[in-house]
Amino acid sequence: MTSTHNLKRELRLRDLVLAQVLTVVGSSWVGIAAGVGRAQFAVWLLAFALFYAPMAVAVYFLNREMPLEGGLYEWARRSFGDAVGFMTAWNIWAYALSSIATILFQIPSEMAYMIGPAASGLPENHLFVYPLLAAIVALLTFTAVRGLGLGKWIHNFGGAAMITAFALLIAAPLWTWLHGAPLHYAPFALHLPPTDPTSLSLMGQVMFAASGLEYIAIMAGETQAAESAIGRSVVAATPIILAMFVLGTASVVSLHELHAQTPINYVAPIPQTLTLAFGGGGAAAIIAKAAILLLQIRILGAASYLFTGATRLPMTAGWDHLVPEWFTRLHPRYLTPTSSIYVTGGVVAALLVLGSAGVHAAEAFGVLNDASSEFYALAYLAMFLIPICGAKPLRNRLPRWVALVCAGGVAAILFVLALNAYPFVDVQSPGIFAAKIIFTVLLVNACGFGFYRARQKPTPKEVMKPQMNTDEHR
Repeated sequence: MTSTHNLKRELRLRDLVLAQVLTVVGSSWVGIAAGVGRAQFAVWLLAFALFYAPMAVAVYFLNREMPLEGGLYEWARRSFGDAVGFMTAWNIWAYALSSIATILFQIPSEMAYMIGPAASGLPENHLFVYPLLAAIVALLTFTAVRGLGLGKWIHNFGGAAMITAFALLIAAPLWTWLHGAPLHYAPFALHLPPTDPTSLSLMGQVMFAASGLEYIAIMAGETQAAESAIGRSVVAATPIILAMFVLGTASVVSLHELHAQTPINYVAPIPQTLTLAFGGGGAAAIIAKAAILLLQIRILGAASYLFTGATRLPMTAGWDHLVPEWFTRLHPRYLTPTSSIYVTGGVVAALLVLGSAGVHAAEAFGVLNDASSEFYALAYLAMFLIPICGAKPLRNRLPRWVALVCAGGVAAILFVLALNAYPFVDVQSPGIFAAKIIFTVLLVNACGFGFYRARQKPTPKEVMKPQMNTDEHR
């Protein structure tokens, strides 16, 4: 079963593995996990056991049954019908757009660490930030139009840059210890996490930090041997991802314990930690700045990857006549959905402007990050429910234990949904912050469902046009 619509199959196993690392291992997560201190290893174990394992199992088996362009959108549509499929795609799209805006907000903060103390005001300088982000959005749009023939190299370079930056982060405690610092480094120590509201919120964030394995399935129709390659990429990337999270967080914890007066920067924890380890001058500082530059490259790669996936969802929904056919139009040379690309670029630009209006960079980051996680969690809820109560023919083809594993994923997602709205950054009113998150999620979903319902009333042109059986066309 495939879904191509004449799309170019540009992605191979190597591209998929680097893309998994790129999208799952975000640079901010090691800072968030470090917020629970020496309990970080126990929290990561819980996150991988309760969420990552069900996610990996679901992606492996669902993609094997339905290796279709659109990924989770198609899995949900074929399991629960058009309405659930559309809302799943809507929430993934909302997640991708708000997540792109979130990670782009990290660029000014990380640039400030790379330049030094003189640039500490850059993240709040809109005269600098807005033109920079506008240029990046234009670059994302251009590369998306060119297609995965170019885009995959940006994603691969970003994934490789992320692995290299983490290697330097993981080596930072050793460098500090060799220079005589009284460092406590115990990455695999088992400590129970605190149970205060902030720590529970951080645990909810960490639980969801390892999400993203299914995102590459959105581009299954552009992947060679997608039925097997995507599952193999999950298996190959998993030990790399686990090592990067656990060892990277341990570095952040140990170096912040050494510099107890410095609070963790949740927006840019890796640049901050490398600066603490290597200092502000000399050859070591050059290494730290090079690592921060690698993170900047990773951010661009991750933004491009998320952007590419986001542009495919309206296209595939258009194939199913759930959005206007205009979204399915392809570039005559590159075979990319140009209409969808331009709309996605415009929405990202609007989010970048509106997301920072009237708030400081850290709070803007927190609002966008939490809202994007809630959108994504709703999509994951649909995915985990497919083996449990989805279409019976599909459930009968899956091993029975898959439903049991996914039931654990449902419990983890409900935990994430319950705690994600609580702020882990300092804000004036946690209640107002949570209300913003909840209201944003409800409003976005209400808009999506309203759009879907409006599309159920065919226009005169659609009534006159004979409808094609979409599944046969695929």
